[in-house]
Amino acid sequence: MDYTLQKTFTFLLFIGIGLLLKLKFGSKEELTGIKKIILNLALPATIFIALLGVQIDAALLSLPFLALALNILLFLLFPYLMLLTGIKRDTPEYRTARLLVPSLAPGLSCFPFVLEFLGEAYLAKAAMADLGNKVFVLIILYLVAMNWYYSKRAITDQSRAAKLKSLTMAMISEPVNIFIVIALILVFFGFKMESLPFFISDTLTRLSVIMTPLVLLFIGLAVKIKKEQIYKIFSLLFLRAGFVGILSGVFILIAKVEVQQDILVLLSFGLSACSFWPFSHIAVVGSQEMDIKKKHKTFNATFGVNILALSFPLSTVLILGILSSGNLFSNGYSVLVLGLIFSFVGAVPYLVKQLFKTRKKVGQKKADWVIYKTTRTETT
Repeated sequence: MDYTLQKTFTFLLFIGIGLLLKLKFGSKEELTGIKKIILNLALPATIFIALLGVQIDAALLSLPFLALALNILLFLLFPYLMLLTGIKRDTPEYRTARLLVPSLAPGLSCFPFVLEFLGEAYLAKAAMADLGNKVFVLIILYLVAMNWYYSKRAITDQSRAAKLKSLTMAMISEPVNIFIVIALILVFFGFKMESLPFFISDTLTRLSVIMTPLVLLFIGLAVKIKKEQIYKIFSLLFLRAGFVGILSGVFILIAKVEVQQDILVLLSFGLSACSFWPFSHIAVVGSQEMDIKKKHKTFNATFGVNILALSFPLSTVLILGILSSGNLFSNGYSVLVLGLIFSFVGAVPYLVKQLFKTRKKVGQKKADWVIYKTTRTETT
């Protein structure tokens, strides 16, 4: 069996083990404990190592900006498509989806397959592009999440300066942000992981190793997908894939990208699964809203976990299908068609729902007309 497929099955197996462990994890406190280990130990160590391993290549400096532009466009424009999923505006589900949809997790869902199908040179391009995505998911989305939290809580007794101070204190008190700042300072002065004392680098490496298994187990433990949510989330994810496909196709045509490998890495990167990092921001906000009723919270953490749980396998299947498609995606027009197909698939649940509503209304009108005629006949 292909190595990348085996790796994919390994990830899915961890989620499956998490589902089975639901029988042993019966309380929220146990799940909260795992989440705290991820947010306060494994995730900071992973980010720290990733940042120290960055090598700035002048020839590839445009890629982070392109990835950041994709993130921003998804964040600003996708809410207009989200109406087709049945998710209502200004609800915890809506804000959760808005935070997760524009984020990308290429490390889990894209990098292994790019390396296998396209080679190390294109993996380097994808990794360079991920710098822009990291800035977006770690910094910009954190600011967005905290801004929504303050707005939702209607904190009007604080001045702007006080709110900014409160936001700054919240940022610098988070282990993830502390590690990011330290890592950036070290990178600026030319430090690498090898430059650190062995006991520090070894500790961070061992903490980082538990990151992926813990995240996947946590997804399996926390996922609680209701029937109506399955339709919403699959519709959401296919519309996201369609949006990315259309944007990629337009960019390929405008920029006149002709090398097929460049097209494939661009499309694969954009179709990466939703990132876990915005969910960490949701968890930070959730820790401040422990005593608030679910419908009044800023985010819906369970809905976020469900998006992550379905996003990973779907992205894996789409990326594998595209990379193994031969010469099918060799120009912008074929990518545009793919985006339109994904968009249509994502809109199908909404269209079917609207069709049933229309039929129901027509049926009700006919029934009312029959009753009216019957009543009139009897009276005459």
